[in-house]
Order: sequence, then structure tokens, then C-alpha cells
Amino acid sequence: MRIFLSWSGETSRALADVLRQWLPSVIQASRPYFSPDDVTKGTRWSSEIAQELNQSQLGLICLTKDNLVAPWIMFEAGALSKNIGAARVIPLLFAVDPSELIGPMTQFQAAQFAEDEIRRVVLAINAELAESRLAPEVIQDVFAMWWPRLKDRVSTILTAAVEKPQPPTRSEKDILEEVLA
Repeated sequence: MRIFLSWSGETSRALADVLRQWLPSVIQASRPYFSPDDVTKGTRWSSEIAQELNQSQLGLICLTKDNLVAPWIMFEAGALSKNIGAARVIPLLFAVDPSELIGPMTQFQAAQFAEDEIRRVVLAINAELAESRLAPEVIQDVFAMWWPRLKDRVSTILTAAVEKPQPPTRSEKDILEEVLA
């Protein structure tokens, strides 16, 4: 099963990359699509991504505080959801509260990055696999084995993002004075 991993920004990209590596360990039948690695060199990336969006039945949207309204995130979520009833779009919230979602993202059932929520996401993916799905006790055991690794990697990424120096925010007065000058 192809799973489209949507991201925007440095932190979200790193999180999507971790998911790309982790998902096939938990659900071997999953085939995550991660644009930096899966777009064939020499092709028109926009055409290839559009084709993958059209064919994907499930999308995981990696949302962080800095990309909640990013244009590409919104575009990809809309493209994934166009097949109403058949497609699933799951916003994954990394250090984001569900109440912070705005616009089109509010229509999707989001999952916060927490063990119980990610387990539900994995179970939903497994359920979509029909005859290829893992037995309930197997998926639970596999998830329990691989969850600590995902949690550690995500924690490292989120800690580095918080510790990264942020550019100083200019006051409205400074901006207005610059425009007037």
C-alpha cells in the first residue's frame, strides 16, 4: 500500500523521513512515498508528485507549528482527499494541539504524536490492507517493539527544532518605519 508522506519545512521533512523508514518495519506491506527520495532524477517533480497524489489512498500529513497553513501541505491534503470515501488523510500533529488546526485541516480526524494515537493510525493502515493485513495480536506486538525507536527519533528532531535559534521578530513599528523611509 502506497502511503503519501506530506511535509513542508525542515522539521516536518525530518519527521516524514523518520516515518518513511519506520512504517515498513511495522507494516511490511506499506510503501511510504517521500518526495525527496522517491522522485526520479530527471523527471518533472510536479508531474510525478501529482501522479502519486492521484494514486495514493492514504496520506499522512506531518504538521508542526511552522507549517500549519503551508500552501503545499494544503494542496497535498486536498489532492489526497479528492476521492471522498476511498481516500484517507491523517494529519499527524507534532507538538501541535488539535485546537490549533485551521481551515481545511479541521475536517480530518487528526492524530497527535502519542503512543495511543499512533497505534490507532497503524491499526487504521493495517485495516486498509485487506488480505495483506497483519493479525491483531501481531500488529500489537510489532508496534510495541518499534514504538520506542520512533518516539526517540521524533523527540530528537523536535528537541533540535526548539533549540534552533529563531530569528528575532520585528515589531510592527519597525516594519512601518522601514516602509515609510
